[in-house]
Amino acid sequence: MDQSNRYADLSLKEADLIKGGRHILVAYKMKPKSGHGYLEAAAHFAAESSTGTNVEVSTTDDFTRGVDALVYQIDEATEEMRIAYPIDLFDRNITDGRMMIVSFLTLVIGNNQGMGDIEHAKMYDFYMPPRAIQLFDGPAKDISDLWRILGRPVKDGGYIAGTIIKPKLGLRPEPFATAAYQFWLGGDFIKNDEPQGNQVFAPMMKTMPLVYDAMKRAMDETGEAKIFSANITADDHYEMLARGEYILRTFGPDADKVAFLVDGYVGGPGMITTARRHFPNQYLHYHRAGHGAVTSPSARRGYTAYVLAKMSRLQGASGIHVGTMGYGKMEGEKDDRAIAYIIERDSYTGPAYHQEWYGMKPTTPIISGGMNALRLPGFFENLGHGNVINTAGGGAYGHIDSPAAGAKSLRQAYECWKSGADPIAYAKEHPEFARAFASFPGDADKLYPGWREKLGVHK
Repeated sequence: MDQSNRYADLSLKEADLIKGGRHILVAYKMKPKSGHGYLEAAAHFAAESSTGTNVEVSTTDDFTRGVDALVYQIDEATEEMRIAYPIDLFDRNITDGRMMIVSFLTLVIGNNQGMGDIEHAKMYDFYMPPRAIQLFDGPAKDISDLWRILGRPVKDGGYIAGTIIKPKLGLRPEPFATAAYQFWLGGDFIKNDEPQGNQVFAPMMKTMPLVYDAMKRAMDETGEAKIFSANITADDHYEMLARGEYILRTFGPDADKVAFLVDGYVGGPGMITTARRHFPNQYLHYHRAGHGAVTSPSARRGYTAYVLAKMSRLQGASGIHVGTMGYGKMEGEKDDRAIAYIIERDSYTGPAYHQEWYGMKPTTPIISGGMNALRLPGFFENLGHGNVINTAGGGAYGHIDSPAAGAKSLRQAYECWKSGADPIAYAKEHPEFARAFASFPGDADKLYPGWREKLGVHK
């Protein structure tokens, strides 16, 4: 059934829709299956995403038609489809009237992903009007809160050198805490890897007191504050809250130095919002494990990593992993810096839409996946700044000398870039950074040809 007369209006102007402030706009790359017209398939997509179905129904009235989602722009050659969704379509909380990402995803990326006339459809950007921005929580804490704890300036406080306890699984409580202590002697921030929680060989109630003891000893020895991001992910709301409350009790007077890591993609938006609302005094660390199932460029359905990051800020994530933009081991490109810019800036023009955030707190880009001191200068140069958290697992624990030396090499890599120094010349004056070349010779050969001769390394 062709529904384009009702669910499409190509006379609508995007600028007018934005000025009106009553629609959420969504941009897709969509291709219909063979035998289906583009506009017809697009209108069916909008119908299924809002008030319609595949037949006329007797319960439709004039008001219902007023909240139809409307296709307002198509370009079959580029597979471009844009839809305007009336803001009133989306579910609101009965407790406080606020909006929810669950409802947003249910409509814009729900049943339409399985429609028989659609070959593929992938959301690559969306626009939230001012009223929607007002109705989402946004972050309670941001990177400035971590800078304050670390004794840094709260504006442009710079790079936070972090790590992930490695191996990601298999350490008992004592070696886990020892690994934390060894890194904290040189670095700032440690996170649980995403599967670490309450394994039978490392019960949380035994591990966390030892981690806190390691934190205190490292702070005493270095005279610096340290931060731990603890994984509270769980299937059950009450289990997650129990984990969070236990960790806060354990860290006691240093509970402000605890962030909470939540696996937000596999756990879902409800888990992020629960943590954001129940623990507003903690930095909320959104780990996106599993997201590649829909965000990878090889996936033709779902949504992009840019969309995921943008949604994380609305939900209230203080920080989210954004990949390494081609500088680490994970899939990514240099242009992925847009993923960082949309969450950290108050105003940014993305691949389809310009978005104003109206003072909503920023979400920190968290850089993770195969990074080490040798890769960081190029990464910072591409991004244009170093106001990020970097969790380098192998980049710290793979350093020849020690995890503390690995941590110091990461800090030195940032200072090298910030000063505009030549990395080889800088290495000659900074031993931990210099030893990173011998620690990661494959990267050194690729990024700094001739480094052995220049640094006097002969094996």
